[in-house]
Amino acid sequence: MASNLVSVEWLKEHLEDPSVKVVDCRFILGNLTAGYESYLKDHIQGAVYFDLEKDLSSPKEKHGGRHPLPNPSLLVEKLGQAGINQSTKVVAYDDQGGAMASRFWWLLQYMGHENTFVLDGGYSLWKEEGGPITNEIPSPIATEFEPNIQHDMVVTIDEVKARMGQKGTVLIDSREDKRYLGIEENVDPVAGHIPGALNYFWKGILDENGRLKEANELKNHFQNIISQEEVIVYCGSGVTACPNILALKEAGYLRPKLYSGSWSDWCSYAENPVATGKEQ
Repeated sequence: MASNLVSVEWLKEHLEDPSVKVVDCRFILGNLTAGYESYLKDHIQGAVYFDLEKDLSSPKEKHGGRHPLPNPSLLVEKLGQAGINQSTKVVAYDDQGGAMASRFWWLLQYMGHENTFVLDGGYSLWKEEGGPITNEIPSPIATEFEPNIQHDMVVTIDEVKARMGQKGTVLIDSREDKRYLGIEENVDPVAGHIPGALNYFWKGILDENGRLKEANELKNHFQNIISQEEVIVYCGSGVTACPNILALKEAGYLRPKLYSGSWSDWCSYAENPVATGKEQ
């Protein structure tokens, strides 16, 4: 099974390869400029920067969640400006345990670009292992990115409603347990989860060093989910669901889907049912 990760060693060896493009996705929720400021200070040599809110999301509206998917035509334009086309091998990284890099990875997969990967261990491991860093901003040669949108990778709120309680579909909530259980909610206006959803906090996919666990460990982590079932993943706003989707694919689940609006979309409709506590 092909992995969706590349190692620091691999990237070191291929950093000068013109067909490889590195993307810095560092971003801190609640501190909107911190990621870009970190990028300006230092980054992997040759890396371009993509901002979660400016580049990888659309503006927030009444419904649709806090980080709606970006307008495809705008994303296509930005990818082309970054020098990314169908023949480019793209490696994304962050220093948030892969959460932001996985959002970028997922979006490119959604746009039909399978040759996209996440750097295992992220920027901190890159620096620890002596990977070249710089504060120089690259000037990529613009190209044209041709999308082939994979519509079946994402589900709408209506599709989630239609599948609730249906045999053969598993709904995964990627938020930490306090938010899932409805004990605490400091981001969205309503506490709780979508009825029937199982809680797999996304950081459970990481080892003690903050790296993605090995495939066998991930298979064990998700062992209660039957691989043949339809798996729909959500979080607060469609960002930290993406590392769970990446981990599911590493564990052998072929086509996990994203409910992109996630909890922030679901709870924006007063009539939607809300569950608290553990599912039986």
